[in-house]
Amino acid sequence: MGFATIQFTLDGGIARLALNRPDKLNSFTAEMHGEIAQALTRIEAEGARVLLLTGAGRGFCAGQDLADPAIAPGQPGHDLGTTIETHYNPLVRRLAALPLPVVAAVNGVAAGAGANLAFGCDIVIAARSARFIQSFANIGLVPDGGGTWILPRLAGQARAMGLALTGQPLPAEQAAAWGLIWSCVDDDKLMAEAEALVARFATAPTRGLAATKKALRAAWGADLSTQLDLERDLQREMGTSADYQEGVAAFLEKRKPAFTGA
Repeated sequence: MGFATIQFTLDGGIARLALNRPDKLNSFTAEMHGEIAQALTRIEAEGARVLLLTGAGRGFCAGQDLADPAIAPGQPGHDLGTTIETHYNPLVRRLAALPLPVVAAVNGVAAGAGANLAFGCDIVIAARSARFIQSFANIGLVPDGGGTWILPRLAGQARAMGLALTGQPLPAEQAAAWGLIWSCVDDDKLMAEAEALVARFATAPTRGLAATKKALRAAWGADLSTQLDLERDLQREMGTSADYQEGVAAFLEKRKPAFTGA
């Protein structure tokens, strides 16, 4: 299956998806959303064990392409709420629910929905030259792509408010220091670091990682008692998995485990 706005491969359990409109800093269009949705369907159906998300060229994603006629103010049928409900909300929900780790390698500017797309991934590695910008304030809009939900949880209310209201660029090193991303690395080491991480996940106990992801995300909206019950239920389920049996056997036999993701 060929794509016009993304690059996509799935090999050895590793799905690699690069936003591919480098001349437009990989900004979103309806066509790109459709192609990403198709790629995620393949990931869900074909047994991927990790997803690596990045951008082609010098940027990660500049958010929505404001030249897209479908979102131009004053156009017949213009409704940004419909755009959000049709494209952005399903994307955010699907990435959060994928039963595997999602790693973002942020190779340049991540602005608007592009910044929040990155923050919504499970692990974010950024190049030192990368910047995260809540650019909505500059055009009279509200952060979307889950931004108003995830920013206060990652950065705290004061920093989230400052980022959202000023649109001030946040350098990757500062994002790492504030805990918004996992790590910041030199530009020339970004993809090597990301590839090493996804290679590790491709041979890890995928079901256990997926359950951990589910539990940590659920914790943001749960009280302690509810979370304890979820931990019990997930641990009961994971305790019957082939990977748990293999992990224990490998530990007792003092050898490297051979996880299958089952």
